[in-house]
Amino acid sequence: MLKNDMLDQWDRAHFFHPSTHLAQHERGETPNRIVTGGKGVHIEDRDGNRLLDAFAGLYCVNVGYGRPEIAEAIAAQAKELAYYHAYVGHGTEASITLAQMVLERAPKNMSKVYFGLGGSDANETNVKLVWYYNNILGRPEKKKIISRWRGYHGSGLVTGSLTGLKLFHDKFDLPLERILHTEAPYYFRRPDAAMSEADFVAHCAGELEKLIAREGADTIAAFIGEPVLGTGGIVPPPAGYWEAIQAVLRKHDILLIADEVVTGFGRLGTMFGSDHYGIEADMITIAKGLTSAYAPLSGSIISQKVWEVLARGTDENGPIGHGWTYSAHPIGAAAGVANLKLIDSLGLVKNAGETGAYLNAEMRKAVGDHAHVGDVRGEGMLCAVEFVEDRDKRSFFDPARKIGPSVAAALLKRGVIARAMPQGDILGFAPPLCLTRAEADEIVQKTAEAVGEVLG
Repeated sequence: MLKNDMLDQWDRAHFFHPSTHLAQHERGETPNRIVTGGKGVHIEDRDGNRLLDAFAGLYCVNVGYGRPEIAEAIAAQAKELAYYHAYVGHGTEASITLAQMVLERAPKNMSKVYFGLGGSDANETNVKLVWYYNNILGRPEKKKIISRWRGYHGSGLVTGSLTGLKLFHDKFDLPLERILHTEAPYYFRRPDAAMSEADFVAHCAGELEKLIAREGADTIAAFIGEPVLGTGGIVPPPAGYWEAIQAVLRKHDILLIADEVVTGFGRLGTMFGSDHYGIEADMITIAKGLTSAYAPLSGSIISQKVWEVLARGTDENGPIGHGWTYSAHPIGAAAGVANLKLIDSLGLVKNAGETGAYLNAEMRKAVGDHAHVGDVRGEGMLCAVEFVEDRDKRSFFDPARKIGPSVAAALLKRGVIARAMPQGDILGFAPPLCLTRAEADEIVQKTAEAVGEVLG
């Protein structure tokens, strides 16, 4: 392949990369991978490296790379109608069809879908609608949103505030007012090692109750949570967690927003994480798996309960004052329609459950007994390995040693991409849902080698 050898120079001179050490990258001290293609669970770069992407981009390429069905749907839509807005009742065949397909798959109490572009703007939409909802109900003080520490809900002003990770707050003047945080359902990092899972669930519910009591239930509008914590460490909740949390929310008339940007459309072996954990949400946030990232698209799925209040609000106040230029973009919608059809026809939800369980079981066998592996956890096609200095004491490495990034780098040398997660030495995996057992074996074998190289 003929290279444009200016690309690396242009990249460092002109391209502002997200989630990047800006100064080091500009100086040329960090790697610069220019990706040129992909097929199945693999990507290729312009230097000819073929890598098994065990993180599906950013948890998002669920159907795998190089699916012609989605590319052809995008091309056909662009030729027919590249764009028209969705304001004041306008729609396209693709956007209307996709809304119907999403609701066919969503929990039965859901009523409508508002389409945006990414998970961050979908959660911004959700918060605005929650505030609108309580204003229509005559509850102007009921506006605070409770998130969890280590939760991830976006990088905007409100959504970055909802995110419970230090990196997304420091020097950005976040979190904003009205955003509160409570205990993460992170059993491995429970405050008392003697706690059983049931004890820890009671502790999490108790901490939520205390927060509501301190703030006043009449000031709390909603609680937002990922069915499984994603960027905060890939942490499935302990048994009974969601049942206990929902009981508290119902008691205090607090809406529940299920952020399913990662878990929606099959990643846990169910169509939605809400199905998996018995979550009865008032709103569901979707993005990544909606199009498998072949085009930008997100959504806020609104329950019938909330919709009825929103509709009443427009009868009382006129058209709702919220919209994005690219809401329900027809190219994104066309990608979504083709993507959901592929998820069904390829049986990817079932494969995510079965092959994901195999990946997790084999990972536990391969590295679970290592002296510096404190936890191997996962659900469906999500898996994480957490490294510790001392297993018995649950003591952690000095962050300056960068153990997690070092293991990820050792794994990358072996041709497998995993993600070093923030706020801990945690190696995360979220492969495309089309992963085979042979590919799972490769991930596990090379992870064991990488752990051995870094930690002995």
